[in-house]
Amino acid sequence: MNSQLPQLLDILTLEQVTENSFRGKNLFIGSPNVYGGQVLAQALAAASKTILDGKILHSMHCYFIHPGDNDHDILYTVETIKEGRSFNTRRVVGSQKGKDIFIMSASYQKPEDGITHQASMPNVARPESLTSFSELFAEFSARFNIQPRGIFSSSGPFIFHPVEHYDPFQPRIRPALNHTWFKTNGSLPDDPQLHLTTLAYASDFNLLITALFPHGLSFFTTPMQIASLDHSMWFHRPARTDEWLLYAVESSNANDGRAFCTGRIFTRDGILVASTAQEGLIRKL
Repeated sequence: MNSQLPQLLDILTLEQVTENSFRGKNLFIGSPNVYGGQVLAQALAAASKTILDGKILHSMHCYFIHPGDNDHDILYTVETIKEGRSFNTRRVVGSQKGKDIFIMSASYQKPEDGITHQASMPNVARPESLTSFSELFAEFSARFNIQPRGIFSSSGPFIFHPVEHYDPFQPRIRPALNHTWFKTNGSLPDDPQLHLTTLAYASDFNLLITALFPHGLSFFTTPMQIASLDHSMWFHRPARTDEWLLYAVESSNANDGRAFCTGRIFTRDGILVASTAQEGLIRKL
């Protein structure tokens, strides 16, 4: 199958509507609503178009207010909150049909020297020794007569190699820990901003399902509503998303219909490039 990566790159190339507003199209990957990672990436693409002084993205904090409709473009409006000597701050609002569906604040910093340390990468199997999620899902879906689509198919814009075996059709109780190798389904140009936005795109994958593991649940076997409520991400060091990255995720808490998950993203050489945190809705139906 052909990769959806060119389509992903196309929707990350936003149409400029006014000086501070941009329009993005949607990439359907099989989810009933717009995939949250797409909105994260497009909002970053919009904000970064207003950064003209060489500062580099170091953090973003977002709220998903309403589900996105796959059939309608998203308008991103960027507001300049701060234009400082060391930091710039932007606020981005995503809207559809006149209704706000998403808000984000993003901070950019002028590069500087400072103290350096990082967490160690978990000792896990290398990506080449693992089976891709699309291959695993093809085996499962054949048994249950389900057609793989989007991120669950071999044509998805990203390739995922899970470290721990996971059968979404026969989930077992296991700790709320998850390790997954990932990279784009194809090569990318040498554009640091593009690698940041595609990293944000992939960061929404695999977070909330980690909170299901201690309960032996899967949205393929149990009717439930799962949705990201907020998402934060810190960008520590440059990374290429067309090379293997390890996403180490854990869920430390779940209560009141919400689950909290955190993640760390490493290069295969053990360099920590980003950290994530997300709270999401997990509601049994």
